[in-house]
Amino acid sequence: MRLPERKDVFFKNGLKEQWDSLNGKQKVQYVWDYYKFPITVCIIFLYIIGYMAYGHISKKEVLLYTGLINVSAGEQLTYDLSGGFLDHLVSLNTLEGNASRTDLKLYTGLYLTDNPDDPNHEYTYASRIKIIASIDDEKLDVVLMNREAFDAFSQNGYLCNLEELLRDAESLTRTGWEPYLAANTVILEDNADEVLQDSSLKYQAVTEEYPMGLNVSQAGVFRQAGFEDDVYLGVLKNSPRMEMAVEYIRYLCLLP
Repeated sequence: MRLPERKDVFFKNGLKEQWDSLNGKQKVQYVWDYYKFPITVCIIFLYIIGYMAYGHISKKEVLLYTGLINVSAGEQLTYDLSGGFLDHLVSLNTLEGNASRTDLKLYTGLYLTDNPDDPNHEYTYASRIKIIASIDDEKLDVVLMNREAFDAFSQNGYLCNLEELLRDAESLTRTGWEPYLAANTVILEDNADEVLQDSSLKYQAVTEEYPMGLNVSQAGVFRQAGFEDDVYLGVLKNSPRMEMAVEYIRYLCLLP
């Protein structure tokens, strides 16, 4: 059987001769002119793969999400509330050698107020949206706040019963945290919407009171901060990191 005659030998030989006649720079330009699209696609693909791999390798596990609400912290206290806690965990050997891949998220610059004359009132709406989104996403575990914010969090039922939480913690003694307990009121049901529509109605509410916070102004790392007003610590009901929140309370308030 006679094989079909190759028709492209001359063409291939011509290309080889043309290629051999080019210098280094011309060869690079030749390849780029003819293969720029697949080369570009390949570079983009490799970049995406590399970026994803780097993100996976460098991603840190957030051990705790903490927020400062209507509270400003100086440089030292900011460190104590974040990096100092991580150092504390390292000293306890609880991170099992993964200290460089862990983090504590500290939200700052958040304000809640109903007072239009408050200098931070303009930030209230954006702060409220961020706080609600963080709670819904379970990315807010511990809040440090002034009385106004403490009342707002309490009334909306965001805070857990700290007496129950801390009573069951083996690492804490009752005499250590009990003096700091602060009770507040949650509104279980009210007629606020009806009152808005009819001002002649009397506001009525079904409420419950229990210990929702710790007054930490003169406790632990807060003693040297010099707060003029009380600062309250609360733990969110839906936090998936309750054990870490308890350890955070022990570190902030109960260690010498």
